[in-house]
Amino acid sequence: MPTTTFHRVGTGAHPVLVLHGWFGDAHAFEPIEPWLSGEAFSYLFMDCRGYGGMRGVPGDYTIDEIANDALTLADTLGIATFSLVGHSMGGMAIERIAVLAPDRVRALVAVAPVPCGGIAYDSPARQVLEAAAGSVSIRRGIIDRSTGGRLPAAWLDWKAQYSMAHVSPEAFAAYFPAWADTDFSMEIIGRHPVKVLIGEHDPVFNAALMDRTYLHRYRQATLEVLENAGHYPMNETPLALVAAIERFLVKFAEA
Repeated sequence: MPTTTFHRVGTGAHPVLVLHGWFGDAHAFEPIEPWLSGEAFSYLFMDCRGYGGMRGVPGDYTIDEIANDALTLADTLGIATFSLVGHSMGGMAIERIAVLAPDRVRALVAVAPVPCGGIAYDSPARQVLEAAAGSVSIRRGIIDRSTGGRLPAAWLDWKAQYSMAHVSPEAFAAYFPAWADTDFSMEIIGRHPVKVLIGEHDPVFNAALMDRTYLHRYRQATLEVLENAGHYPMNETPLALVAAIERFLVKFAEA
């Protein structure tokens, strides 16, 4: 059995590895799971080390480690080629997989993604993000800002508390510099089809950032803005997210 914890949705012939973000775990996409096309796709939702079922598993907590764990999972399950979906930090990780194993990747869907060059935060912003590892209130504030300050207080409370409960503080702290400071942009091959999905209310991971990163680095990259969503479209607009993902991935059913 694989050492990485995961769960599968669907039994279709097109495998899709799904990687969560900094505030998530393998169940971060749960609101969209009932509406996925299980006859066409097999979605594999994986926990990164330190998260969910892997909360107590030690690691280096790097983007390379996430990518290599995902490739190991695919090997263990006998999956030769696959598509990738990654949210936020997971968006950077799927880019890394495409660098490490380019011939195995059919297509990528990057959801509110951190680009492969990282994010250059100023000192005050870094201090807030670094302090989030030990503070549920700081996490709540980050989630609120990243969704445009427009979502219900009860959901913000739940999201922050879920994050505190389902990722170890050590892993959470280590993953911040992993996604913010990692830069492998010079290694991007650029030949893979990429769909970039962002929320219209996401203040950082916006169209301007995607235009100078994904759309610049990938010859076949296209951008779609999801209305009425911020940084967490799987929670904010789940049906629209499913439709956008599968409209794109259905083109790559054959390896």
